[in-house]
Amino acid sequence: MHYDYIVIGAGNGGLSSAAKLALNGKKVLVLEKHNIPGGCGTTFRRGRFEFEVALHQLSSMGSLENPGPLRELFRQYGIEDKIEWVPIKSLFKINLPDGFEQSLPADRKEAEEVLCKRFPEEKQNILNYFETVFGFDCETERFLKMQADSTGEPGAIRKSLTKTLFRRKFPVLAKYGLRSTQEVLDEFFQSKELQLCLNAYWCFMGVPPERFPFSILARCTAIYMTDKPYYLKGGSQVISQALAEVISENNGIIKYNCGAEEIIVENGTVVGVVDEEGNEYSCDIVVSGISPIDTYFKLIRQENTMINAKEYLSGYKVGISALTCFIGLDCPPEKIGFTDSFNLIYADTDCNEAFQNSYNLMPDKDPIITTCYTIDDPTVSPPGTSVITAGSLKYGKPWMELSIDEYYETKYKAANIIINRLEEKFHGIRSHIEEIEVATPLTHMRYLNHPEGAIYGFEQDLKSSVYFFPRESLIKNLTFANGWVNICGFGPNYMYASSVVDELLSKEGRK
Repeated sequence: MHYDYIVIGAGNGGLSSAAKLALNGKKVLVLEKHNIPGGCGTTFRRGRFEFEVALHQLSSMGSLENPGPLRELFRQYGIEDKIEWVPIKSLFKINLPDGFEQSLPADRKEAEEVLCKRFPEEKQNILNYFETVFGFDCETERFLKMQADSTGEPGAIRKSLTKTLFRRKFPVLAKYGLRSTQEVLDEFFQSKELQLCLNAYWCFMGVPPERFPFSILARCTAIYMTDKPYYLKGGSQVISQALAEVISENNGIIKYNCGAEEIIVENGTVVGVVDEEGNEYSCDIVVSGISPIDTYFKLIRQENTMINAKEYLSGYKVGISALTCFIGLDCPPEKIGFTDSFNLIYADTDCNEAFQNSYNLMPDKDPIITTCYTIDDPTVSPPGTSVITAGSLKYGKPWMELSIDEYYETKYKAANIIINRLEEKFHGIRSHIEEIEVATPLTHMRYLNHPEGAIYGFEQDLKSSVYFFPRESLIKNLTFANGWVNICGFGPNYMYASSVVDELLSKEGRK
């Protein structure tokens, strides 16, 4: 059997690329190990509760009248109207042990007003900071458009601009494009509490502020405040199922419980795939929705390719995983004092130091990332109940070293620490727990098939992300569309996969 494209993995990137290819009339096969589509974009049930696996806030949606790029993409796919979108008014809430609390509205003007009122001595710094953030975002958009419109390899206009005019045309981008979040926040602010109120998106990328690219923070802040964050009724599984239906309705095929066993390479060119059932398919292009590590070292047999891949990927480190408690409460969120859907609970103001505990098993010092979307959408859980997720970022290797007996003992000991820390903030939460499920890095390894259970792909630090993603393919007719080669997150990967397909279709047109 021959296919135009074979997509490996039905995660966010794989589904988005396969949907767009199918809509463009391409013969597409998707191979997926799990029995449902979505990867991180899934939900699961325990008792009477349905738990969201990963989605916190969906970015780049915009409004019906002023759609953002992700909403426009979902319109192209024909799935916008199949989903009921829930706007989120508060980006996050910061919590410290001394009782300090601060929510950040999902609106620039409101955020400025709230922070200036809370930190009047830093009012001008706050205003200057937001001007810098939105200036950075604006210049980035202009620069990306300039790149897209330029021609040539690499193009005389682009080379000239890079050498002589870049700093003049893009002063904010030039000044802050390669700096860390911590460097920039230290430049603007004295208050560590204020810095925490602005840097929360470091946890969305899994690296601390001292290694978190300011370029990602600035873009996240501007996009969420401009296009607004959204949740959706039914959770991220609804998007995954809608995309899977687009593929099937346009003559694409998704094989569940059947991953790829081998990518067939002849004379340095991908020519087909063998699935786990032993079926062999020929194809023109393979789009990998899984990690480059597994793609090159598990699916490709050629020794020279493995040697080249080892050298190419040597500068990239597998990113962090997570320890998460999925909790169903028999009470509404206000009963235990939960007022914002997304909370960061810090042990102190030094989150760089606290992040070092991510290499340890116990979450006694880590920032606790807690969500409760019953606040934004009461129908998320049965009437009079709440659904909460709470956890910390943890690297996978320490968990991989445990014996079976040690693993289960450690898992529930760690979960108990998280509940104890929640109890300090949300008094009475333990007595209202009706259902609880605990996921560790090994859980993520099992369900996502990601190396070390990584949830953000490679480390998204200054040396490995933004301008330095490992997007180069080492084999002809193989490409990647996932969070291992792009800024991680739901919206970014739906859109990146779409751009990958645009490039593939463009190359077809140039043949």
